[in-house]
Amino acid sequence: MADNSNLIETFAEFKEFKSIERENLMRILEDVFRTTLVKKYGPNANFEVIVNVDRGELEIQRYREIVEDDEVTNEYTQIALSEAIKIEPDFEVGEEVVENIKLTDFARREILTLRQTLVTRIMDHEKDQIYQKYEKRIGDLISGEVSQVWRKEILVVDEDGVELVLPKTEQIASDRYKKGDTLLAVVIKVEVKGSSPVILISRTSPVFLEKLMETEIPEVYDGLITIKDVVRSPGERAKVLVETFDDRIDPVGACVGMKGSRIHSITRELRNENIDVINYTSNISLLITRALSPAKITSIEIDEENKTASVYMKPDQVSLAIGKGGSNIKLASKLSHYEIDVFRDDIVEEEDVDLNEFSDEFDQWVIDTFKRIGCDTAKSVLQLTRKELIQRTDLEEETVDSVIASIKKELEVE
Repeated sequence: MADNSNLIETFAEFKEFKSIERENLMRILEDVFRTTLVKKYGPNANFEVIVNVDRGELEIQRYREIVEDDEVTNEYTQIALSEAIKIEPDFEVGEEVVENIKLTDFARREILTLRQTLVTRIMDHEKDQIYQKYEKRIGDLISGEVSQVWRKEILVVDEDGVELVLPKTEQIASDRYKKGDTLLAVVIKVEVKGSSPVILISRTSPVFLEKLMETEIPEVYDGLITIKDVVRSPGERAKVLVETFDDRIDPVGACVGMKGSRIHSITRELRNENIDVINYTSNISLLITRALSPAKITSIEIDEENKTASVYMKPDQVSLAIGKGGSNIKLASKLSHYEIDVFRDDIVEEEDVDLNEFSDEFDQWVIDTFKRIGCDTAKSVLQLTRKELIQRTDLEEETVDSVIASIKKELEVE
């Protein structure tokens, strides 16, 4: 049994190196020995492989039926009575003989095969465990240490020593990492190459920004604020569409934080990517207006059939709407799912009126309520329907009607 123990100890070394559970190691060990026994003694041979997990011991017992000396037809499953009584004098025909198989009964080549098979099985088990673990973690935020930096990808190692791959295409343009740095990314894909799992991670995926917001903003993590959509031009600009069904929460304000405290940490992680947090609305005109921020538009024409929007604005606002390299208008189009065209509005129109101008007609808290939903000017109020204004502001219908009437009178709108 000493040889058995030594072999078990040798095999147990793989547990420490491969991070495999001892129970799984013993299960694999038992299966490997059974396979070897079938090859050595035939498929009909009767064996029991006993593995003691706690003591790390292996015992192999072989069972053969006792038959008359002239009736032995299979020496692997039967034993002659004359041979059986040499083991135990009281044996009779029809009983079973139990023999312990020692490792010394195996040839050196068989032992080497056993060991190589075990190595292969453990490696396959580990690969399968890694694949299953990370397949369930697709979309999760993960931190790791940079192991190697190559031209086309970065190799990252997680806390369990599993290798993750960050392709160049999934890196922010201004990302600069060296060996030993800590890197934060999101798992986007798990694929198999040459029987080995390859875990791909990303820092450019919209999901990465979404997960960062879940981490930094409690209301998002708790589900009080829902992220409806995220569009990104990695490292440059991003637009996040948010919504809440809790009227006590200002979703944009909660995401940005006091003096931008919450959004700043996310921006730094994204290499100073400019993040616009936008309050969701089903009104497509208002949504596009908000999505084109910081540009201010004068009018908008929506073609719902062709999913296009013609936006008119003053000449000095056009460059703001388009953004650097066209990033602002491209992201606004992705967010609204409308193709947006911007036109210079050279026609002199009546100037909009700030809601504070109506402070002599309404209490300041009423005006502030409208501002909290993004309506800080007279025209922005009229861009929403009466029903939307009542729902969003939670004001009395009479109050909303009064505000609408005063604005229409001021702007001379029917």
